[in-house]
Amino acid sequence: MAAYEDRPQSADLLKQAGTLPDTAPMATQASRKPAGPPQQPMGPLPPDAPPEVTDELARVGEALKQRCDQVLRETVARTTEPGEAIDEVVQEGFERISTSSTLAVAHWIAGEGRDVASAAGRETWELFGELAAHRAAALDLVTRRCFRWRNVMAETLREICTEQAASGETLTQALTMLQLSLEFSLVRMGECFETERQRTDYELARREDELAFLATHDALTDLPNRTLILDRLEQMLVRSRRTNAPVAALFIDLDNFKGINDTLGHGAGDELLRAVATRLEGVVRGADTLGRLGGDEFIVISDQVSLQAGPELIAERLFEALKEPFNLTSNTETAFTVNASIGIAMGGGYSAEDLLRNADIAMYRAKWDGKNRYARFETGMQDSIRKRMELEMDMRHALEAGQFFLAYQPILSLGDLNPTGVEALIRWNHPKRGVLQPDEFVPVAEETGQIIEIGRWVLGEACAQAVAWRKDGFPIVMAVNVSARQLDSDQIISDIEQALTTTGLDPAALTVELTETTIMRNVEETSRRLKAIKALGVQIAIDDFGTGYSSLAHLQRFPVDALKIDRSFISEVGHGQGSETLIGTLVQLGKALLIETFAEGIEYEAELSLLRDQECESGQGFLFATPLDAEAAGEFLRRWAQTGAATLP
Repeated sequence: MAAYEDRPQSADLLKQAGTLPDTAPMATQASRKPAGPPQQPMGPLPPDAPPEVTDELARVGEALKQRCDQVLRETVARTTEPGEAIDEVVQEGFERISTSSTLAVAHWIAGEGRDVASAAGRETWELFGELAAHRAAALDLVTRRCFRWRNVMAETLREICTEQAASGETLTQALTMLQLSLEFSLVRMGECFETERQRTDYELARREDELAFLATHDALTDLPNRTLILDRLEQMLVRSRRTNAPVAALFIDLDNFKGINDTLGHGAGDELLRAVATRLEGVVRGADTLGRLGGDEFIVISDQVSLQAGPELIAERLFEALKEPFNLTSNTETAFTVNASIGIAMGGGYSAEDLLRNADIAMYRAKWDGKNRYARFETGMQDSIRKRMELEMDMRHALEAGQFFLAYQPILSLGDLNPTGVEALIRWNHPKRGVLQPDEFVPVAEETGQIIEIGRWVLGEACAQAVAWRKDGFPIVMAVNVSARQLDSDQIISDIEQALTTTGLDPAALTVELTETTIMRNVEETSRRLKAIKALGVQIAIDDFGTGYSSLAHLQRFPVDALKIDRSFISEVGHGQGSETLIGTLVQLGKALLIETFAEGIEYEAELSLLRDQECESGQGFLFATPLDAEAAGEFLRRWAQTGAATLP
């Protein structure tokens, strides 16, 4: 028997054996073309022509089939190295390869044809593929085991030939077929591992691309994230320093997103953010970059050509993109209108971080100025931001520290000028800034969500005071303002019910006031919550009526008891016929809807006279009394009861 070394023959020798099946044992069909004449073989040479399977050779193959278990035992024994740890799954794979390969060679030697040999060896190719795909075993380990299996097989064939007194030619043919099987298998095994290496390299490259994308893009919208925005903005600024071309950053923050997110859930919020991103992307020019910084914050950076008409034009395009209502698949019944505040900062001598910070500051200025607008960064805005942030931090401890208090402004019947109620107005006795009016801190409380807790306190405090005055014999109605942020959640219903239950106030003695703009934010949800509040027995009034966007149809959908005519209309009395006509129209509208009408901000006798002529039912203002602390308001009620004079104490 020729000597066998632990290495395969050349690919050229393998190709000379064109007699192997299309799918040879331990391999698939070779695809490479021979590169030249064969090198000196290290084992039996393949025949120049297909060997004829004689009866003697076939008997050797049949005998080999019966010795599969013997070949397996010998192979396992020879491949087990002292101290070598092999995974059980890998070891099982090697054993299955040994058995299937032995059967494949036996079928081939027995002359059963290509199909039978291929079927027997199919498991071998699959196992090679699994080992390669899972990287369960190193290529050199697999190769060594293949050679040791070959050696065991060669010895087994010699034993069989000796037992059967087969000729030397039969042994040579059997050994040649064994060697060819091994060599083709090694080629195929190498191809399996190479294919897997290429697949792995491709997969690694793809994963690296994915990771690079995820590192620089927002996962929700696929827009550039802060990291990529800063990089591109820095490049723009570098070009700007060379060319003196303008660079701008537009910081976009959605005004009412948190309310939608809290009301409908994060799923609907995410859907809305994706829809907003798509809208904005549709109006941003190719030379500019739109990104998402997080939450409901977006950014547009622009330079050169796009800025020829000014960044304000870009801001107008962004507003236009958001004008149409959004229809969400998670809430098909309601169309949502989204507003935004935009801060604009122009750069040149700034860093990318500084430019974004300036745009952020300008955005906050736009919010403070009324939202749904843009503001351009100016020197000095940073101080305003700092003061506002300080105010926000101080507010976190103000309620616990007892710094808030309520002032009460009397409400009178304009027919007989009898006081019928009071409106509770919050004040903040700030330890450093003194007494702050609502417009100085309520917007911050609404943006940060602290208005929820503060509003709950106001309800409880106002109801308790109303109970005290009613016990003193003053049957007044307490009016409490509810913010848009409070009305965004069903929690407001529970808060009102708790305040009534805790204090024992008659529900009919409480009026909840909401601005016209507030009730129009989400008509369907607002209508549902107001009906639930009304079911408690509480009165509902629309504050600042005439300044919002409600219509007669909308008013009829809400369970409204009173309309409070905004003071801007009252203050115009005597300055033109238009305001007087409008007041008359609003009063008549209330009468037609069987809704009580209030007038806010009455300061002059002429205003009172007109309102009484128009039969407006109730009013409040400095003409009667300024907002008073609890003690002064109680004195006002007692004084009026004694004298009937609506004057300050």
